[in-house]
Amino acid sequence: MEQLISTLAIWAIPVLFAITLHEAAHGYVARHFGDPTAEQAGRITLNPLSHIDPVGTLLVPGLILAVSSLFGGGMLFGWAKPVPVSFGRLRRPKADMLWVAAAGPFANLLMAIGWALMFGIALRMGDTAYRIPAMKMADAGVQINAILMFLNLIPVPPLDGGRIAVSLLPNRLAISFAKLEPYGFPILLVLLFTGMLEAVLGPLVALFRYSLDLVFGI
Repeated sequence: MEQLISTLAIWAIPVLFAITLHEAAHGYVARHFGDPTAEQAGRITLNPLSHIDPVGTLLVPGLILAVSSLFGGGMLFGWAKPVPVSFGRLRRPKADMLWVAAAGPFANLLMAIGWALMFGIALRMGDTAYRIPAMKMADAGVQINAILMFLNLIPVPPLDGGRIAVSLLPNRLAISFAKLEPYGFPILLVLLFTGMLEAVLGPLVALFRYSLDLVFGI
């Protein structure tokens, strides 16, 4: 039980901000390109309480952490309440969709870099009581942001990668591809429970982390 509490304490802040700031980034960029829907709904905010989904932000990550703490394994992921975006209100709906969709993974990239910097600073700290906890939290921050970045870039709508693909494809193909959206979440679940999701994301996350290690000397 002590190990479980320690694990939850280390991962809570990185998971919360990785998921919620991802969504806030979508709303901010949508507003920049002419869609005020998220702003009107009060979703362009750094307050995590505005973005928390009880199941996706708390229950699912908590259960995965609990199971992995007790038995090992398991790829941590979760989701927040989707930020409302009315693509028809964007100035150039199809083109601007790319930037709105890419904003979430880009936010995760920036957060991963930030946590990597924190790890490097903690690594070089003196022998204090905060050094090891700070390193563990920073490591968790890099891990969850790397996972969410690559997960959301999978080209299956309604994931961000799917919306980016819709934006880039010619109109006829984009319309056909967008029709996959109702099946996107079931496809993701199949990939998850068959182990294919971890098989695809695992090497990408490992390579990304190795790159950060080289850049920041950690």
